[in-house]
Amino acid sequence: MLAQVQAAFVAPSLYDQALRLLARRGLPVPQSHTQRDWTQGYVQSDEVEQAWLIAYRNPKQHFDLYQLGEELTDLEDAVRLWRFRHVTTVERVIGVKRGTGGTGSVSYLRKMLDVVLFPEIWKLRTAL
Repeated sequence: MLAQVQAAFVAPSLYDQALRLLARRGLPVPQSHTQRDWTQGYVQSDEVEQAWLIAYRNPKQHFDLYQLGEELTDLEDAVRLWRFRHVTTVERVIGVKRGTGGTGSVSYLRKMLDVVLFPEIWKLRTAL
């Protein structure tokens, strides 16, 4: 089991794999986002946003990539809803007591509501 967790930790995430696909399809995703240390947190990139914009502005030419972006958006929407329901349930059940692992419980979960999984896909909508 530990080996499986370690393997997942050092592997590209779903979003990393999506960016690698964009690059394979010829969109200008910087190498810093297709070949990196996957154990490090993701850093948002204006260049990645520009690559997604190409797909979004040309949905007929890049329909599958456009659809991928929309599916990732749907996934994030579901995760956001789950996070909101989770923090609400935790607050209802235990109040603001310390949470699992010594976290700030509700305060920690509220901060997680602002975490964006696929930042460039959300940001590009302003440019469309």
